[in-house]
Amino acid sequence: MFIQTETTPNPATLKFLPGEVVVGDGTEEFKDAQDAADRSPLAARLFDVPGVTGVFFGYDFVTVTKDEATAWQHIKPAILGAIMEHFMSNEPVMAASAGQAPSAVDGEEFFDKADAPLVEQIKELLDTRVRPAVAQDGGDITFRGFRDGVVYLNMKGACAGCPSSTATLKHGIQNLLRHFVPEVEQVEQVVV
Repeated sequence: MFIQTETTPNPATLKFLPGEVVVGDGTEEFKDAQDAADRSPLAARLFDVPGVTGVFFGYDFVTVTKDEATAWQHIKPAILGAIMEHFMSNEPVMAASAGQAPSAVDGEEFFDKADAPLVEQIKELLDTRVRPAVAQDGGDITFRGFRDGVVYLNMKGACAGCPSSTATLKHGIQNLLRHFVPEVEQVEQVVV
């Protein structure tokens, strides 16, 4: 098995491409070892590597975030080994009892029912123009709400904590949404 790695705009995060489907539908995010132990054998293995502080699964990639004190050259071989061992073991990526991830259900989407057509347009733009580009960088952005001209988004994976995430939100996504949906005045990040 050959696992490719790619840098991301976030220097604390690397993207690992195992050449296999990681999660077939949606994304999964793990913020600590306990969450990983409860939901994913692969994420649990990755959190066993000293210095790992976050794990994110996309369709065909794994994004790993490390702490500031740890150098990539010290933990990258262990991460590659953990991913390879997992896929060679034929264990499932997600635990059978995991059900729906907390990241998918934490907090309901919020918006005025009268804004439903605008929200659908915003979600369509996010799904077709923003999320594919962000996935290339090892992350994901999800819609959380819309109120008083402000779109609230949640950034995951490599996007969470990335130094360029503010520029991505304010200059990229905000400008795109304002162009296509004039009712959008600004975009803000929410942490779920």
